[in-house]
Amino acid sequence: MSKFAPVATMTSGTVTEAEKMKDGVLKDGIAEFYDGSSGVWERIWGDHMHHGFYEPGSTVSVSDHRAAQIRMIDEALRFAGLSGRIISPSHFNVHYISGVYLLIPVLVPTYVLVPIDVNKYELSTAYFFGLNLFAEDPEKRPKNVLDVGCGIGGSSRYIARKYGATCQGITLSPVQAQRANALAASQGLADKVSFQVADALEQPFPDGQFDLVWSMESGEHMPDKAKFVNELARVVAPGGTIILVTWCHRDLGPSEETLQPWEKELLNKISKSFYLPAWCSTADYVKLLESLSLQDIKAADWSQHVAPFWPAVIQSALTWRGLTSLLRSDPISYFAPGYEFIRVKNHKGSVRNAVDD
Repeated sequence: MSKFAPVATMTSGTVTEAEKMKDGVLKDGIAEFYDGSSGVWERIWGDHMHHGFYEPGSTVSVSDHRAAQIRMIDEALRFAGLSGRIISPSHFNVHYISGVYLLIPVLVPTYVLVPIDVNKYELSTAYFFGLNLFAEDPEKRPKNVLDVGCGIGGSSRYIARKYGATCQGITLSPVQAQRANALAASQGLADKVSFQVADALEQPFPDGQFDLVWSMESGEHMPDKAKFVNELARVVAPGGTIILVTWCHRDLGPSEETLQPWEKELLNKISKSFYLPAWCSTADYVKLLESLSLQDIKAADWSQHVAPFWPAVIQSALTWRGLTSLLRSDPISYFAPGYEFIRVKNHKGSVRNAVDD
């Protein structure tokens, strides 16, 4: 059977406005949104279009956030049992030598050489949260990966490098698919990763093709959550793993039938900014997965781990690079979602970030 590891990394609420959207209008809106916004996001934040993972309550600088986005990928893989423990950068003295980071473990008298594309990553110790120095089981290494809602392919390229896996990505955005393939070619990964325009609710793949099905913050765009989960389960191989990172609204209490009106109002604004349909809770996702008889389903709350992210998005937009990039794009598409997320996060009792496996 398949193992499921959804990671719900930002929460929202049931959305009335988005419920009115016809399926075709919604898909076109999502495609146009990412066609228009992916370029500015890449110029400011790089090729990972998802939240970062931080220590709860930590104080972070703008330079920490790309490392946190890499760490989000590794934490999701670790949560699913595909990677071992992430070693903190505090365990290392760090030196930079001719395009290679030389890591000298403080507690272990051995050297570990980790080649890095220096044109892609900032030279800072914060990045080492994202390095994969794990005790890993070779039998668990995925070989054939599907990236559902791939953006410009950041997760696929990272996983391909990490495991030597073959990855295919799908997105509704032609601009994203084209850019993802171009980046793969420029990084020498065209034989490992490929990207195409396809609908996650009607995936163009045979049953049981992938031993890892990965969805990093795309499930929130799906108007039919049951059909979405069924498609993930259909294309995963027997004994494979599904990792789903998605935005959910908080679980309802025993006496509640719906979210509070003020929660719906706030979260509706987020949904309008991102072209999102109606939302569900983590508990709703778990029920859907249990109905498919998937094994090893587990859940956890990562709200505190992603809390610094959207304030950092706003902060990064006020840098020179951010301001010049925004002049070439629609600033509303960049600022508005982050502003609404910050407003929602200020109501700490109403939203949650969850993890399921």
